[in-house]
Amino acid sequence: MTHCQLVEKAVRWLRYYRCGVVLSEQACASGEMPDAIGWKRACHSVLVECKVTRADFLADRAKPFRLKPEQGVGSERFYLTLCGVIKREELPAGWGLLEVRGRTVEMVQASSRNLRSTAGFRYEMNLLLASLRRVEVRIEPQSITDFLKWKNRMAEYNRGTLPEGIAPADEEANVFLDPEMTC
Repeated sequence: MTHCQLVEKAVRWLRYYRCGVVLSEQACASGEMPDAIGWKRACHSVLVECKVTRADFLADRAKPFRLKPEQGVGSERFYLTLCGVIKREELPAGWGLLEVRGRTVEMVQASSRNLRSTAGFRYEMNLLLASLRRVEVRIEPQSITDFLKWKNRMAEYNRGTLPEGIAPADEEANVFLDPEMTC
């Protein structure tokens, strides 16, 4: 299995794990480039690092944000690998382990849920903002705001009503807008 295939499995697993926003292989200011990271309610983030070989896992330990875990991203942190590449006792403190078994990804060990520091949260915000900027550059001449208001324009073109099957923006399910949830 290639690294790219593992990353695809990580993205699918994060969606299954109920992450509403998922990014893969996007850099942040700390120099960290998560293989996959997703966010759930209350700004809870889940990092998945994919390791094809044992050598790759061992080399990962020397990265600055591994040596200083408070600089890393992810409220929860997991390694995803093929069965038997990493032993539980080799995991950094609090990290979980996911293994590919056949066509499925199984959680061998759960992660602690509070690994992210304030610095890590800032790096996540940087990653999200940098990603949004990449989107804005690609949709130019529109701004992100205009792009997100496409339903308003569609209704205007349709004499005030949206086409059947499209919900108004204020009725869309979006757990990230729940006023009860805070970061």
